[in-house]
Amino acid sequence: MSGPYLFAIDNGTQSVRALLFDLDGNLVGKGQEEIEPYFSDQPGWAEQHPDYYWESLGRACDKLWSETSVPREAIKGIAVTTQRSTVINLDRDGRPLRPAIVWLDQRRAEIDGPLPGPWGLAIKLLGAEEVIQRFRQEAEANWIAQAQPELWARTHKFLLLSGYLNWRLTGRFVDSTGSQPAYLPFDYRRHRWAPDTDLKWRLVPALRRDMLPELVHPGEPLGTLTEEAAGHLGLPAGLPVIAAAADKACEVLGSGGNAPDIACMSYGTTATINTTSTRYLEPIRFMPAFPAAIPGRYCTEIMIYRGFWMVSWFKREFGLREQRVARQRGIAPEALFDELVAAVPPGSMGLMLQPYWSPGVPEPGPEAKGAVIGFGDVHTRAHLYRAILEGLAYALREGKERIEQRSGIPIRHLRVAGGGSQSDAAMQLTADIFGLAAERPHTYETSGLGAAIVTAVGLGLQPDFDTAVARMTRVGARFEPDPQASRMYDRLYREVYRRMYQRLQPLYQSIREITGYPD
Repeated sequence: MSGPYLFAIDNGTQSVRALLFDLDGNLVGKGQEEIEPYFSDQPGWAEQHPDYYWESLGRACDKLWSETSVPREAIKGIAVTTQRSTVINLDRDGRPLRPAIVWLDQRRAEIDGPLPGPWGLAIKLLGAEEVIQRFRQEAEANWIAQAQPELWARTHKFLLLSGYLNWRLTGRFVDSTGSQPAYLPFDYRRHRWAPDTDLKWRLVPALRRDMLPELVHPGEPLGTLTEEAAGHLGLPAGLPVIAAAADKACEVLGSGGNAPDIACMSYGTTATINTTSTRYLEPIRFMPAFPAAIPGRYCTEIMIYRGFWMVSWFKREFGLREQRVARQRGIAPEALFDELVAAVPPGSMGLMLQPYWSPGVPEPGPEAKGAVIGFGDVHTRAHLYRAILEGLAYALREGKERIEQRSGIPIRHLRVAGGGSQSDAAMQLTADIFGLAAERPHTYETSGLGAAIVTAVGLGLQPDFDTAVARMTRVGARFEPDPQASRMYDRLYREVYRRMYQRLQPLYQSIREITGYPD
């Protein structure tokens, strides 16, 4: 095992993973530490201690080195990919001032009316009031500056989790342009901090440019591993640390998604569909195209917030029997949940689900709610479980069609990654609903592989991204659509699902006005 090898840190919502890949994209070592996603001191809050992430990474590395014989001197570089939009305040000594605000957090800043002057008028003329209002409310910097002004005054750097880990690794306040999807004044077209005249600075008025890290593009060096960090990770000091990208962008790259006709779907806590484009395209008006893990390219992403969270919710609320039986039989509970899906015919005997469990902007709107229609006395929890999976696939197919309409390029390939992709039943119904073969990448660790690909190109171990993707990614399993099921799903999608939101929207709005939820 002479190498060379690439070291990837993947700090997700549920776990921290230390991963080793070779130049053929094979996972040759893995250490995983499960983490608590957050703690909550107030309803709707989601926070975690920054040091907890760093300590968990150390434990993941300890597990890695206990299970691999890869020589550490054969490792040529390291890169970080993390959950998006988790923010951390540091003082002048680089110490956290408060717990990190995790991306799942639901607190809102208090915003008093629209922006004054010409900006307010321009926003109104564009019809973007709700989008701008949501940005101002959800920007964590605004809430901290309002609720904890003394702490904000002591804030020297305001970083994403990726920037914090890069600081711990290199001793430098530097981050990748590919890691910036968040409520920050970032220029999504040019992949840099927005110019001083940009509207985004007025949306987060307490944030100063010098509080943000230096930015470099994916594949560029962030620095080298310090002695302290090397001891914590068990790696050689001085190892190059290369800029990668956020977890979704790296997942797209690690799934082989380097072209606009390849749709990469993430069946994770947030379900997404993404293509990679050389053009800046907003698949939904006013929602930016995020940076790809390939420098200068864009991810045309559409997300279903709390997507496969709904699957976890079902398992927690209705799946205790399967979990108990799985423990008794010594098998994974997912195998029994796949049996639930298989026991129900395609279409769930007319049970249709719209997966708007959390409100959105602009489509669906902030009034949106989840809906299930078509209940009858034949339906069981197995039908509901299958309807959840089908509803998520319908929503992502709708996203596919939006992307195609905006790009003018038909999507011909589906790659499906994330925890939900490990279900054969979910993969098959995805193929049936899309009418395309659904392909599972050869490794589950697609985000880490994406970070490794960026590292390989950045270090010159691969000549370019297209070559690296061709060599380091491949299809592990392929699920062909069943023609009969596809015909039924196509009618249900076009004649029922596509009409649900429009028909139910006035009722959602009434519910919001009567109950005040969601606000």
